[in-house]
Amino acid sequence: MLRVNGWQVYVWDDGDSVTLIDTGAPGSGAEIAAAVPRIDRIVLTHGHVDHVGSAAELRSATGAAVFAGAGDADAIRTGTAVPPPVFEDWEVPIHQRVSAGLPDVAPPVTVDQELLGGELLDFGGGAEILAVPGHTEGSIAIHLPRHRVLFTGDTVANVGAVMLGTFNQDRDRTVASFRRLAGLDVETACFGHGDPIASSAGARIREAAAAL
Repeated sequence: MLRVNGWQVYVWDDGDSVTLIDTGAPGSGAEIAAAVPRIDRIVLTHGHVDHVGSAAELRSATGAAVFAGAGDADAIRTGTAVPPPVFEDWEVPIHQRVSAGLPDVAPPVTVDQELLGGELLDFGGGAEILAVPGHTEGSIAIHLPRHRVLFTGDTVANVGAVMLGTFNQDRDRTVASFRRLAGLDVETACFGHGDPIASSAGARIREAAAAL
């Protein structure tokens, strides 16, 4: 995991190929490229600007193919905003704080493959793509069964505790997606926000799902 300008991105290195999961906010590309000189593919968990912000810069610099959920792909390729969240009252001041200084949209970038869920990408011993709509329409998670690793995007967060991600377009659908992820046999979970859990992550996610 890299934290760049306060935002989290992940690097999966198979030795013969390197995958970047999310790209942080706009303007993060140079720092990411300096830390990860080779990037073969970029997988975007969803279309929010703190996840897709530097995709265009990094695709231009590295030639990496870009993968994104079909429901967010048009916004990503046109540089427009995905539909806004439906805020819980308590989320409003948090969103105002964390979005301060962020632009509304990211530069447009070609999406080389739209992901519907069910695809198997060639990294991590076979990366299963899971459609997890709710946070955004095109939100995806990435499951590496061989390594028992899960990249949750913003469907799950680990901010103080494992919890439902915030700022969702549809909370009920996000809850359903969270519960789907809770059913996976994973040891390690990597979140869009909050520290990864290196061991026994599946049990922690299931505990949180039971409380929803």
